[in-house]
Amino acid sequence: MNIDQPLTLLGGISPQEFMNRYWQKQPLLIRQAIPDYKPNLRPADIRKLVKREEVESRLIWQEDGVWNMDKGPFTKLPSTRKPGWTVLAQSVDLHDDGMAELMRRFRFISDARLDDVMISVATKDGGVGPHFDSYDVFLLQGHGTRRWRISQQTDLELIPGLPCKILQRFEAEQEFVLEPGDMLYLPPHVAHDGIAETHDCMTISIGFRAPSHGALAYGMLHAMSDQLMANLGNDDGVYARPTIPGPVLDDTYKDPGANATRTPAKLPNALLDTTIDAVRQLPRGRKQAARFLGQWLTELPDNAYFIPGDDVLPDHEPMPAIGRLVLDRCTRMMYRGKELYINGEVAPVQASSRMRALADERELTCSASLLKKLKRSEEAALRDWIAEGWVHYLED
Repeated sequence: MNIDQPLTLLGGISPQEFMNRYWQKQPLLIRQAIPDYKPNLRPADIRKLVKREEVESRLIWQEDGVWNMDKGPFTKLPSTRKPGWTVLAQSVDLHDDGMAELMRRFRFISDARLDDVMISVATKDGGVGPHFDSYDVFLLQGHGTRRWRISQQTDLELIPGLPCKILQRFEAEQEFVLEPGDMLYLPPHVAHDGIAETHDCMTISIGFRAPSHGALAYGMLHAMSDQLMANLGNDDGVYARPTIPGPVLDDTYKDPGANATRTPAKLPNALLDTTIDAVRQLPRGRKQAARFLGQWLTELPDNAYFIPGDDVLPDHEPMPAIGRLVLDRCTRMMYRGKELYINGEVAPVQASSRMRALADERELTCSASLLKKLKRSEEAALRDWIAEGWVHYLED
C-alpha cells in the first residue's frame, strides 16, 4: 500500500495524513468512504449469525427507561417490527470472508493494533446508549440510516449497576446522519450515541486493540518466566520455545556468617536482597518483548476455526509453480527480526523475505522463481499450514 496516496476510504486524504492529523486526536466524518456500498452480509444474515454457538453476541434494549442486555447465542430474537432493540455480533471477520476482506482495507494501521469487525443490527430507535470506547473505531454504515451524536466531553462517569456501560451525563456537541457507505472515525474516549432511524439499520464497526500497560507488563513477565525456566531446562512454557539464551539462575541461596536470630519469624534482609538481585538478572530486552507480543497478538480467539480444504499438497508432488498461497481469514501472522509468528506460535522457519511477504500481503504468488528460492523447511511449513487450513492454495 502506498501510504502517501489519497484514499476514497479516508475521504480523499492519504493514510499518512490521516495518521498525522486524526489518529488518536480528533473525529473524522467521511461521506461515501465506500461509494454505493452494498455489504455482502445483510441484517437477516446477522440475525442468523447470532444464533450460532461459536459467535459472540449481545442483545441490548430499553424497558421502562432501564437498559437491559442478554448474551447469545440466541434461539429467538424480538420481532423485527418491534422498535428499540439492537443485536451485536462480535468478530464477524472470523466467520465471513467478505468482512475479513473489509477489515484488511484498514491495514495502513499495524496488524498489532487491528482487532475485529463487530456488526450491530437495530430496529428503529434502537441503540446501545451514550457511551465511550477505550480504543479507536471506524463506524461504517451498511444498511439503513443511523443518527450519531458525539462529544469530546471529559466527564466519562458511568451509570452504576447496569449490564452495559452508559454515560451518566451526555452532552452532544456534533450530530451526523450516516447513510450506507458513510463512515465516522472516533478516537478513544470520544463519547457517542447512535440511534437507528430506520428498521434493519446495520452498522459495521472496525475496532482496534488497545492493551493496558498492566496487560503488557503481565504478559512480558509471563514470557520472562517461561524463558527463565527454559534456560533451567524446562521448556514447557507457552513462550519458552525456541529458547532465548539468557542467565541460568541455578545458584542456591547462601548466607555464610549469618548471626543467630532472636526473631526467627522475621524475613531476613539478605534473602530479600538476593531475591531482588535475581529478578534484576532476568532477560527483559527487545527479544523477550518481541517473543511475547508476536505470540500473544497472533493468538487465536476461542471462536476461530479452520476447515482444511481439498487443496492439501501431497508430499510426493512438487509445489505448484502457478496459483497463489493465501492466508485463511482467521490466520494471524506477524514477524520481528528473524522470528516469524503464526496463530500464537513461533513458526518453525525464519522470517525470510518470502515469509514476510506472505505476512504483509497475506498471499504469495506461486512461480518458478519462488520455488527456486523456497528453502526445504519453508516448503514443509507451507505444506503443514495448508493441511491445517491456515493457508489455502488457490489455482488462478
